[in-house]
Amino acid sequence: MKEDYYEILGVSKGASAAEIKKAYRKKAIEFHPDKNPGDAKAEEMFKKSAEAYEVLGNPDKKAKYDQFGHAAFDGSGGFGGGGMNMDDIFSQFGDIFGGAFGGGGFSGFGGFGGGQRRVKGSNLRIRVKLTLEEVANGVEKKVKVRRKLQADGVTYKTCPTCNGTGQITKITNTILGRMQTATTCTTCGGAGQSIDKKPAGADAQGLKVEEETVSIKIPAGVEDGMQLKVAGKGNEAPGNGISGDLLVAIETVEHETLKREGDNLHYDLYISMPEAVLGSSKEIDAIGGKVRIKLEPGLQSGKILRLRGKGINSLNGYGAGDLLVHVNVWTPKNINKEQREFFERMQEDDNFVPRPEKSDKSFFEKVKDMFS
Repeated sequence: MKEDYYEILGVSKGASAAEIKKAYRKKAIEFHPDKNPGDAKAEEMFKKSAEAYEVLGNPDKKAKYDQFGHAAFDGSGGFGGGGMNMDDIFSQFGDIFGGAFGGGGFSGFGGFGGGQRRVKGSNLRIRVKLTLEEVANGVEKKVKVRRKLQADGVTYKTCPTCNGTGQITKITNTILGRMQTATTCTTCGGAGQSIDKKPAGADAQGLKVEEETVSIKIPAGVEDGMQLKVAGKGNEAPGNGISGDLLVAIETVEHETLKREGDNLHYDLYISMPEAVLGSSKEIDAIGGKVRIKLEPGLQSGKILRLRGKGINSLNGYGAGDLLVHVNVWTPKNINKEQREFFERMQEDDNFVPRPEKSDKSFFEKVKDMFS
């Protein structure tokens, strides 16, 4: 089981954004590989801290994590669902450390000692529409994506400006002593390499747009507006860079008769007055097809029938919600003479006098039960 992100950073669930950022910076400095050379445990803690901050430092991701826990990002969260990479950490979070370790970031991204920095390609974003059935059970979608890939035949050479480091280091004499700062190389954009040869059709970075079919595994229980991440399926980076990610925005298609509320589903069932009095058997819509339910004689309008486990599978893996059937007795607006005479006789009949029992809950009690 994955560790709690709040425990990794050593902050409470109610910590502010500034407190979370400060806690992450402290952890990153403590476990940075430059300070702990060859220490695998320190490197692992460094990665865990970065993964925790990637979620807790983002308001949207933090809200989803607070509600769903790690399940909110299964197969899509953190750095590709757990495939932590030092280049990811430095490229995405280098700014958080300020002037630590030499006053200009770290001593080389990815190499921890003046090595070449690996540039990350840009992310791509798509929108995927899901039916209620796909949301309820989870689904694997295959989508066509146009992404930038390194063109065949392109070759690179070491950038002469930064000698392959991707950074330009400057030392300035100040009243406090010699200060070292590092900035991204403007010649190669931080890649450490420049184009040597490129084929026709490739852009200035040696990349070419191609269509690729990408498989996306979408877990059951996702919600409209939720965003998943497919690691490494964005645009490639030039040279020895790492690919960006494919960000997948979820859009749910409204069902004709079923309405979702969390993991529960709601269905409005209309029955006639004779069916309410005599009882009946009705077919209703449910996930995966129709289900038949039995209506007992004397069923009251407003009654809520609960079909357990017939709702949406939980994103947390805690089973499925329920299907709540709201019974509505339909009163005819136009009746003939014979029907009118019948109901006029029944007005004085003892069986038609309302006598609610204690077990018959009020509207507010029903609403309370529905949301509990």
